[in-house]
Amino acid sequence: MTMEEFLQNFVLILLSVMSVALIVALILLAIIFIQIRRIHVPPNAGFAETLLYTPFLVVLFLDVLDLALDFLSAPIAWIVLDRLGLKGLRGVATVESFIPFTQAIPTMTLAWFGVRLFGKERFIETKYYEE
Repeated sequence: MTMEEFLQNFVLILLSVMSVALIVALILLAIIFIQIRRIHVPPNAGFAETLLYTPFLVVLFLDVLDLALDFLSAPIAWIVLDRLGLKGLRGVATVESFIPFTQAIPTMTLAWFGVRLFGKERFIETKYYEE
């Protein structure tokens, strides 16, 4: 296999993965807007506290959208998070989408799990979060 064939195959596989990810992201977006109109988050909630109120489908959507569109996902993520009332996630999602080579790493999903595993007690003790 020559280098040209390798690059051609690599680009085709990459475009296929991005296309499938975009279709999955659109399906997740439709599900999110049908099931979740608006999420009620305290007004001054930071990133971690906002993640506690965020359903898993939202963070999964953000990661799949980032995989599909790379840095072009930033404005879409900003608008979706604003419409859902998740202003605490907008900045992190935007910065994460601009960092090169992080598209294959589901950073928002990992952060969601991390906050649920390690950060929940802090908000329950201070009475900011109720299950």
